[in-house]
Amino acid sequence: MKRLLTALFFGAFTMMMVAQNDAPQLEYVVELKVKCEGAYQVGQTSHGNRFIIPIVGGTFEGPEMKGVVLPGGADYQLQDQATGRTEIEAIYSIRTDDGVNIHIRNKGLICTGTDKDGRPQFYFRTTPQFEAPQDSKYAWLNNAIFVCQPSTGSNDGSICLKIWKVK
Repeated sequence: MKRLLTALFFGAFTMMMVAQNDAPQLEYVVELKVKCEGAYQVGQTSHGNRFIIPIVGGTFEGPEMKGVVLPGGADYQLQDQATGRTEIEAIYSIRTDDGVNIHIRNKGLICTGTDKDGRPQFYFRTTPQFEAPQDSKYAWLNNAIFVCQPSTGSNDGSICLKIWKVK
């Protein structure tokens, strides 16, 4: 019996691994337009130069969800000016049009510098992690990896975040 269970386990595991040998694909999920204002600097700390950017609102929309960005979150940035590297962690919440609150923790990097040929480079990517109520139609957000490509918004202090699910 033990051999049979072991064989079944390894057979199932092998089939799952074969199914996952393909390169991951991306599925578009949502675009957030997050409004920020009043950035302030803590200053040079033992970890780097700390900035905090309050999140004061915004909107979001995608194929399966739509709503508003709630005020009260912030984008915490830790800059290393010597390397041109900034670690970011934005912590905030959204509310869907049907009244469901979802918490987001979005971590990532901004890197500036030059490539091997001396050309300027700019890299800005994040990995949002969602916490949605388990009993909601958004519970699927809890069980996936997401990637985000941020870009600047309009002149109103907003940033656009396009998010994809890794399949």
